[in-house]
Amino acid sequence: MRKALLAAALACGYCLAAGPGLAQEKLKIGVLATLSGALTSGGEDGVRGVQIAAKEAGNKIAGKEIEIIVAPTDASPDSALRAARKLVEQDKVQLIIGPLSGSEGIAMRDYSKTVPNLVMINGSSGALETTFVNPSPNFFRFNSDGAMWMAGLGEYVFKDKGYKKIAIIGEDYSFPYTQVFGFVLGYCKAGGEIVQRQWVPLGTKDFGSVIANIPDDVDAVWLGLGGGDSVNFLNQYSQTGGKAKFIGGSIMVDQTVLSSRGAAKKLLVGTPSSGGVADAWDDPRWKAWVKTYQDAFPADKRFASPSLFATNYYNAFNALKQGMEKVNGDISDGGAKLRAELAKLELDAPNGKIKLDENRQAIANTFITEVAELPNGDLTNKFVKVVPNVNQTLGLTPEQFKAVGLPSRTNPECKR
Repeated sequence: MRKALLAAALACGYCLAAGPGLAQEKLKIGVLATLSGALTSGGEDGVRGVQIAAKEAGNKIAGKEIEIIVAPTDASPDSALRAARKLVEQDKVQLIIGPLSGSEGIAMRDYSKTVPNLVMINGSSGALETTFVNPSPNFFRFNSDGAMWMAGLGEYVFKDKGYKKIAIIGEDYSFPYTQVFGFVLGYCKAGGEIVQRQWVPLGTKDFGSVIANIPDDVDAVWLGLGGGDSVNFLNQYSQTGGKAKFIGGSIMVDQTVLSSRGAAKKLLVGTPSSGGVADAWDDPRWKAWVKTYQDAFPADKRFASPSLFATNYYNAFNALKQGMEKVNGDISDGGAKLRAELAKLELDAPNGKIKLDENRQAIANTFITEVAELPNGDLTNKFVKVVPNVNQTLGLTPEQFKAVGLPSRTNPECKR
């Protein structure tokens, strides 16, 4: 599946077009998806989310046939910029969905300002700065950022799990910084202590020195790794015979990791985490989405349950579709009417209702979860509770939130 998706993208786009029609009548939509590097599995599932949404729409938006062109990235800002320029300058797309990774999102925020008539809807990237710092009027994010996905987790692991002292291991870029930012604000205010933060490059193969440096006297280790990095860490940690308890960043316990091959992933059983989805949420709309996802692809071509990436890209397409229907598909005014409709759109998504704030950033649910093993051996995120309507300032006033500063390797400090 991975090779097929990448080959299709490189062959000038993976196109979802419906039936015959005049070329000028088609709506060309570009999709930025990470299809190489550590986060490849997430990019592949993001494409699946778009495929499902397009099929549900009959491959039409506002009566117009659609052509979707997937442009591959490798999670780096430069690759996202190159891909976006190709979509706009060569493929002549009229709209873009994407990107996936945090630093890519910041780059796309800035790029979108150079093409003000093109509406861009975020795929799944979750860096705080993308919408909080110098937001772009034509960049919309219908998913929470990484800090919002951590809302309530710090308090939960301190009070309910009894983790009083922890260490942190995360990938060294904007999204994990944002996740730690949200976690630290809640955890340290509750009384927790963070004794160490280790940052590793995206795409790290050898975690030996990182594992050796984990303190012996911590109650748990917060892991902010994703995709291939998560699997590499777990495989190497299992070989050491380590017994640490873990706290998961949102993509550390996503289905992109829980559905991976090998037994090392079972080290995550019992791991508390939080994010934008909960695999086992007993909500009718979520259960319907899970079934739709499972029915759309053979079991060996998908995950056991839709990942965070599939869900976010699915929601992004549906937000675009609904906005376009409000303006009858007319973007001849440079997308002005579409931008106005998207700004006030409330999306009834599988993972709950989503609306946007003044920066075109989602206000949405966060789900507290714990990894559990099903009777058939599959791993799932057991639903614990919902933290509803989380906003980007995490309940603080804008002034209080800005005073904390932006996420970084060291910020925020652990203040009780």
